[in-house]
Amino acid sequence: MNNLPTLYLGELMRLRKYNILSASLFVAILWVGVIYFSEIQELSTIFPLLVFIDATSMAILLIGATMFFEREEGALKTLFISPITRSEYIWAKVSAGISSNLLTLLIIYTYARFFRELDLSFLGLVGAVILISGFHSLVGFLLSYRSRTFTDLLMSMFIYFLALALPVVLDLLGMIESKFLSNLLYLLPTKAAQVLLVGTAGVGETWEIIFSAAYLLILGGILYWFVIKRFTDFAARESGA
Repeated sequence: MNNLPTLYLGELMRLRKYNILSASLFVAILWVGVIYFSEIQELSTIFPLLVFIDATSMAILLIGATMFFEREEGALKTLFISPITRSEYIWAKVSAGISSNLLTLLIIYTYARFFRELDLSFLGLVGAVILISGFHSLVGFLLSYRSRTFTDLLMSMFIYFLALALPVVLDLLGMIESKFLSNLLYLLPTKAAQVLLVGTAGVGETWEIIFSAAYLLILGGILYWFVIKRFTDFAARESGA
């Protein structure tokens, strides 16, 4: 992966060129506004939820948006004549997406830390965001493969969050009273993400945190295999080859 650093810098420039980075910064400011106007005194209860929403939704959107802009510019055609591998291309995008999510985390954490009482492990949050954002960046690839238009991508995202994220959010807010249903959520990758984030506040057992991190890593490895496997067909289709 000798080309990865160059590709990574190129992805960051592309995020800026497409104003995606500006949109991410706007979202970060939006989250700061939510924290500012929030009347919840114990911020540790809502902060993991904000990070959860950002690290999942924005990771998918960043991948989807850049890939659709590349479609319009015909950039995918250059992949067949460029001395880069599929892995380098994918990891560059995933790394850029993670960097964007970490920037958002830094902004909202800095505000919450200095202007509100926040008692969460920053290093724990960084590790959690890297895992969650990386995993959902791969989800973004798979959703982009099957989406003909950006509207299709948004609809796929809506279905994904309705099925996998909404139950976890409801459980985080204490709206799921059934112990059986609450335990069943551990099968979802979004539940693993939630466990990692609330774990930064010292909530949950150590085994839950370790299990959740391992679960995201293993499932992410499986997703990565599918992303690699389907990428060539996707690029060939979009480039008209």
